[in-house]
Amino acid sequence: MVGSSHEALHRVFQKDPALLTRAFQKVLHVAFPEPRDFAVLNADLTEVEPVERRVDTLMRVETDEGAYLLVIEAQGKKDEDKRGSWPYYLSYLYAKYRCEPVLVVITQNSATARWAARPIRLGLPGWHALTVRPLVIGPDNVPVIAGEREAERDVPLAVLSAMTHGRGRGATAILEPLATALRTIDAESAAVFGQFVDSCLADAEAREIWRDLMAETHYFFRHPVAEKVREEGREEGRVEDRGEMTLRILEWRRIPVPESVRERVLACDSLERLETWAQRAVHAVRAEDLFLGEDDEG
Repeated sequence: MVGSSHEALHRVFQKDPALLTRAFQKVLHVAFPEPRDFAVLNADLTEVEPVERRVDTLMRVETDEGAYLLVIEAQGKKDEDKRGSWPYYLSYLYAKYRCEPVLVVITQNSATARWAARPIRLGLPGWHALTVRPLVIGPDNVPVIAGEREAERDVPLAVLSAMTHGRGRGATAILEPLATALRTIDAESAAVFGQFVDSCLADAEAREIWRDLMAETHYFFRHPVAEKVREEGREEGRVEDRGEMTLRILEWRRIPVPESVRERVLACDSLERLETWAQRAVHAVRAEDLFLGEDDEG
């Protein structure tokens, strides 16, 4: 089972696909054609039933120079088995889609970033049949965006900054400017980005600071203490907003929402339960995963 930071690190690009091509230019300093369209593809690369192979996020990018497949892998630590699967992923995807695959690895760990960046060479010494060169995004090349104006100029990049630095000392300096910048974008995106950042903060103090900031800006993810001091008269409206937010998160992740799930979410009058469902929606595979374990409680 993958951790929540693992999910957040690659799903942030599903939320804002253009962020990845900006990361090519601003973080990796790699030229990439101007995108015209993005499409998130099925990440399952399984060919034979007993052997499951799945990338974290797979996107097709259409440009004036042709189509590219962006293979995004979130990597928490060194894993030689996973590294050994990357050449297979790229070869399989090229054979299936007949367009150029590009491997991008994103991590919060500097040592893991250096490990992932090493070229993978298969074949004879000096005559390699296949060379794989991952592009790596991590704390060593993503800038610490600690200024409000800088964060407001490119909010998704500021989110990426907070996520990749989420296990280091630089995270705290990013949080307040980012929280201010999130007020400049639509509430739905701000809520989802806020949850992604929360998932990537390893330090308990940094996470508490972030949850306090989110409570102050009235996004769906709130610090428990802040919830206790809500004005009673606004309770009903906030419950309704939280239910709708939960459904929107599932919808932008392209997860089908049966009418039974929609009715159950919208009928719920517990803000605490709705917040739990909203957090689950970020990682759910099916809409019904919102209710895991609850139907057995009696």
